[in-house]
Amino acid sequence: MAQGVTSRLSGFHKLLPSERVGTLSRMFELTVEEIGALQGNAGLAMETANQMIENAVGVFHLPLGLGLNLVVNGRDYVVPMAVEEPSVVAAVSFASKIVREAGGFTAEADDPIMIGQVQLTGYGDPTRAAAEIRAHKDELLALANSFHPAMLKRGGGAKDIEVRVLPAPEGPRGEPILVVHLLIDTQEAMGANLINTMAEGIAPFVEQLTGGKVYLRILSNLADRRLARSTCRIPVGGLADFDMSGEAIAEGIVQASRFAQADPYRAATHNKGIMNGIDSVAIATGQDWRAIEAGAHAFACRDGQYRPLSTWTLEEGHLVGRIELPMALGTVGGPIKLHPQVQAAIKMLRVQSARELSMVMASVGLAQNFAAVRALGSVGIQKGHMALHARCVAVTAGARGEFVEQVATRLVSMGQVKVDAAREVLATLLREAEASGQA
Repeated sequence: MAQGVTSRLSGFHKLLPSERVGTLSRMFELTVEEIGALQGNAGLAMETANQMIENAVGVFHLPLGLGLNLVVNGRDYVVPMAVEEPSVVAAVSFASKIVREAGGFTAEADDPIMIGQVQLTGYGDPTRAAAEIRAHKDELLALANSFHPAMLKRGGGAKDIEVRVLPAPEGPRGEPILVVHLLIDTQEAMGANLINTMAEGIAPFVEQLTGGKVYLRILSNLADRRLARSTCRIPVGGLADFDMSGEAIAEGIVQASRFAQADPYRAATHNKGIMNGIDSVAIATGQDWRAIEAGAHAFACRDGQYRPLSTWTLEEGHLVGRIELPMALGTVGGPIKLHPQVQAAIKMLRVQSARELSMVMASVGLAQNFAAVRALGSVGIQKGHMALHARCVAVTAGARGEFVEQVATRLVSMGQVKVDAAREVLATLLREAEASGQA
């Protein structure tokens, strides 16, 4: 594995794609095959795609970029991000640079405990049924672990049993819903398949103990025993920008945070920005990003109101950001061993465990959020976003090569980032180039 890797690659965005790949090849000792996979030249084969899903007819590509400047717990990370939206990669890189200069992100993550749910009906007295299940906890755990003995030997497996009695959704006349929670240490796996196997495996014994009938036996994506947290502390003086003082920028960020804490309509957009960063890394590294999304949004409304996953406060002359959310990730299983681009991305990321990956991804989410609320609380989100979006508009209008940046620059200066305007600008530039003999 490459040593001495830094995520501070000054001017990286100015390089040609071929030059960027050359830099990565030297940094991470990438093979020709891995480079080809990253560039999509030797990516997911149709044969492999057909093994991964049913009715496969092809493969779908997303741009793969690198989030730079990220330092988490004193370690540099170059972060692969697969995303189609302009400004996401740039925002993470920019925000991470500011946080880097302030000491980087500090992160932690819980042990990989996941929940398998077993729904029980027709059990009679819920107090008696719950007591029977609790009295036979050891037998239930032993039975669950018998389905994955290798996991148990590695120190993982089923660790505890909980019983919950939920009010009937129909009201007092309905039967309360009795749910058995199987708490499972999934080690380096996200764990969906093994959790479902264990939940299904103990169901007959639960029925035998209670005289009831089991229906659903499946994992929960609200992985609230498997949280990741990240924080950063930025001196207020270092925030000055846009001809505004650091104090003014910090106040705008804090007010944006207060707004999200009070209003679910704002919190939803606040959290969407966080997930822009997290999902991009999840897709690049072969994670179940739908499960991460579901868990994050469920966690956001755990107290009865949908709230932001991150907060920003002023503390002793510093802007302090904090994020906490469920992070059910894996470094084994799923597409990780099948997808060549995923394998190359994980090699560049250099994480040694699912816990480490969750800390990196939480920090990316906080970085993305910082970039967004910094803009929102000062000059507005469109100034930077539209500058990057203008490139896509220029390409849509037919610009190629050096004309892409020229068209994009003029569109931004005109304040008209639209395809029709881009076509007119491109036509003008082509006429100018032809007149000067450059076309």
